[in-house]
Amino acid sequence: MKLATLRSARPDGQLVVVSKDGTRFVSAGRIAPYLQAALDDWDNAAPALEALAVELDTGAIAGQAFDSAAALAPLPRAYQWIDGSGYMGHLERVRSLKGSKDEELQSVRPMLYQGGSDTMLAPTDPIIVPEDDLALDFEAEVAIFIGAVPMRPSREEAEAAIRLVTICNDVSLRRLVADDLQNGFGFFHAKPSTVFAPFAMTLAALGDNWRNNRLHLPLRVEVNGTLYGQPNAGIDVHFDFIDMILEAARTRRLSAGTIIGSGTIANRHDETLPIKENGIGFACIAEARTSEKAKFGAARTPFLKAGDRLRIAAIGKDGQSVFGDMDNLVQTAG
Repeated sequence: MKLATLRSARPDGQLVVVSKDGTRFVSAGRIAPYLQAALDDWDNAAPALEALAVELDTGAIAGQAFDSAAALAPLPRAYQWIDGSGYMGHLERVRSLKGSKDEELQSVRPMLYQGGSDTMLAPTDPIIVPEDDLALDFEAEVAIFIGAVPMRPSREEAEAAIRLVTICNDVSLRRLVADDLQNGFGFFHAKPSTVFAPFAMTLAALGDNWRNNRLHLPLRVEVNGTLYGQPNAGIDVHFDFIDMILEAARTRRLSAGTIIGSGTIANRHDETLPIKENGIGFACIAEARTSEKAKFGAARTPFLKAGDRLRIAAIGKDGQSVFGDMDNLVQTAG
């Protein structure tokens, strides 16, 4: 099934079930008023939501037209947002950035950071930065919503905890990364609110696009209509989502509604921008710039600035956007 959260008078929005083609929805209020409530009571809520999805898709319920502009992030605020480092190719490319350390490229356990989760950006919200010289970057990722996980779970317990999958943009202010890392406490100012796609989907709904605890779809990234990348999230994965859950739960329990990110998707290649229509490209600007420095001696691709429009989507075999688009305009505060 496919779920979304629509804007309402409540900060957590209104949970709705969306048709398979993403064009219609029906309220899920009689089952759960918002997504966190459904995740808290998943064993009871999930079958009822699935039944509602079947009614919508078979025409037993007409539904209403779905508009992404009316959607919030699936979880507009979450108990916890943890981002990981699933793709070593990304770390290899950006390790030369100021503030990075070569020793961070260990391959035994995934690195994690705990980001702010009180304000998740909607798929069409503007990305607002306080100043226009902070080297605004995007990071296209896959994200999962999980149920409760005990401390030090088994791999089977971790896998059984995955409830829903979506994609997100872990927005980064690269100019602030060095300050954050050098203070010894990790990311804070360099990581503002994360953007989420409108739809979150069950593993069953994804079918063979979800295999081996990873999403096997390309994420297409465009800036002002120009293709920056379309790396496949299922390729060159060093740490999958089970690895992420196990590491996150190494010293603590995880609550239902915890969101875990894959880290920036990165496929190994020697391309630079601009790329061809069938190219792989990049899921963040920092990688493109370090590749340019290696090839040309200097970075050519600018970071995002006010007025730029960023679009990110996971593209299915039919060419359609699986989770809906993140379509965000960059703005400067004030």
